[in-house]
Amino acid sequence: MKANVYTTAGKVSSEIELNESVFGKKLNKQLIAQAVRVYLANQRSAFAKALDRHQVSGTTKKMWAQKGTGNARHGSAKAPQFVGGGKAHGPDGNQNYKLSFSKKMRQAALKSVLSNFAKDNALCAIEKVTQMTPKTKAAVALIDMLRKQDKKMEKSKKIAIVTVGEASTVRAFRNIKNVSILYTKSLNVYDLSNQNYLLFTKKALSRLNK
Repeated sequence: MKANVYTTAGKVSSEIELNESVFGKKLNKQLIAQAVRVYLANQRSAFAKALDRHQVSGTTKKMWAQKGTGNARHGSAKAPQFVGGGKAHGPDGNQNYKLSFSKKMRQAALKSVLSNFAKDNALCAIEKVTQMTPKTKAAVALIDMLRKQDKKMEKSKKIAIVTVGEASTVRAFRNIKNVSILYTKSLNVYDLSNQNYLLFTKKALSRLNK
């Protein structure tokens, strides 16, 4: 399995062999769905908080006499069953939504997503991208040229450029609509699943191949 390598002028210069152990795996939808669920859960923070009967403001006076009224016994209007009372068993802001996912499973899910892009011919590499002028105008021109060369990319609404963190590359592509910047060190299934096409810097693709 191979991927095209383009120049910054939008021309195919060569091909790069894709490592089968990374880009040749079977699509595992169940594992991918689990990886996305774990990722989203671990991004979640506990902001919801309700006041219990000890925190709401109001009188502490007994509702009515303990005996003789025919009503049930109640000690305070702050009890949960009364309007304006505290919440029973409500969220306290300390909820833990964290989920665990083993390193082996995380890598398998990542490889499954990357393999699906490779199978669909929805990825390529760009060489010497760091030598390109670090301007948004230059990056937009490059993407337009690549769209003309690659029919799959032409139909893609969401494109991600995967980089090892080259500052010039990030600066050039960061302000383009529907173009995301992903880093090899922090690649995750959720971000990849939201893309239609992957553009790799040649250095980034070579690193993943290893």
